[in-house]
Amino acid sequence: MAALAEPASALSTAEPPVTAELVRRIVDLGLRDIPERAREVVRHSVLDWVAITLAGAREPLSRILRDEAISEGGHAVATVIGHRGRISPRQAALVNGAASHALDFDDVNFALSGHPTVTVLPGLLALAEARRIGGAQVLVAFVAGYETACRIGAMVNPSHYSRGFHSTATVGSLGAAAACAKLLALDPQQTAYALGIAATQAAGLKSMFGTMCKPLHAGKAAENGVLAATLAERGFTARADAIECPQGFAATLAEEMRPEAALAEPPGGFHVLANLFKYHAACYLTHAPIECAAAIREMPDFDLAKVRRVGLRLDSGASRVCNIAAPQNGLEAKFSLRLTAAFALAGIDTADLATYSEAKAADPLLTSLRDKVEIEFVPNWPHTLAEMTVETTDGKRLAVRHDSGVPATDLGRQRERLTAKFHSLAAPILSPGRAARLAEMALGFDRLGDIRPLLALCAADSSSA
Repeated sequence: MAALAEPASALSTAEPPVTAELVRRIVDLGLRDIPERAREVVRHSVLDWVAITLAGAREPLSRILRDEAISEGGHAVATVIGHRGRISPRQAALVNGAASHALDFDDVNFALSGHPTVTVLPGLLALAEARRIGGAQVLVAFVAGYETACRIGAMVNPSHYSRGFHSTATVGSLGAAAACAKLLALDPQQTAYALGIAATQAAGLKSMFGTMCKPLHAGKAAENGVLAATLAERGFTARADAIECPQGFAATLAEEMRPEAALAEPPGGFHVLANLFKYHAACYLTHAPIECAAAIREMPDFDLAKVRRVGLRLDSGASRVCNIAAPQNGLEAKFSLRLTAAFALAGIDTADLATYSEAKAADPLLTSLRDKVEIEFVPNWPHTLAEMTVETTDGKRLAVRHDSGVPATDLGRQRERLTAKFHSLAAPILSPGRAARLAEMALGFDRLGDIRPLLALCAADSSSA
């Protein structure tokens, strides 16, 4: 006879009670608790998310999801980024969340081992638009969701990720639920239930990297968060200790549960301060090798025609994330350490979306250079550190190392870089004047009494292709 499951009303005796403590932090968080530096990073996250979502909305996977949502019908109150249509908040969370991850150009936090903003922000904006909520409340809810996702990520990783779960999808669902629960001002019990509802929906496989399903993960996490919070608001129940309980989220999806990591204080008091933005439109674990290759290309002794061998050393975990040896299309190219390194050595712009194409993946010069890259995957190596050595036919040896896991210290410079990235991505979709207004509003979104003007500028205008 099968063993009976524990009653849903039962609470685990795990110490410390992680879900309860995370709920307390979510409910208690206020605007005055968030330092200005963290607020500025959130503004950068919103600007960056708008840019990548506008660009990602033009991808085939985004069109398919959008068409499916429109065919379903529903309460059309939420903006579809980069388009004129409106759909329901849940549908918008799914469509806009997937679009924002479609290009793999979105931010990263290694406490989560994934992409925080594309899971937390889409549902928040959709709910705020539907309910006419202001930017300051969105900012606080964003931080609540972001911090929750990173704390749960720290609790279940690295084993959760190494087992094949995509943390953006799984842990991201709980972060999205926390954010939406905060936005809706749910009480502690409702918030705990929202986390439980999200936990039982969480799914996402790393084996889907290089396919349309990877962006779908972000959209589903955002949608899961909206559903979890709105159901909890209506009185739907779940376990109130779903993260740490027996057969719960951590016990089922990870080999090791580390509550002390979940409750530890990050540097500066907020995980959002360690947010990492992308300036190359590929998997983040390719960024350190790309930076190495770009640095070597600038060396006086470098000659592309004389490259004999390229040695690359990095963490063994990358072998299961971005190690497509011979990519056949642009999406696979984003997950190829060898090809992205070849791009950078050849001087090809890895921030340009057009770089990641079937034509570039098949280019004889680039494939020849790609096949000269030999990778040594090193166990227990810092996962954002890469070392590259280029050996030439005339006996030269050029070497460099780069760590892509160091957050920016100069937020003014980061704002400038992200603004430039925004305009490069928005240019094909919005007129220059509209793009300028949108960038300014995104960087001041927390001063808006109603978030809807920001979303109105995110819809396609008459200049769109």
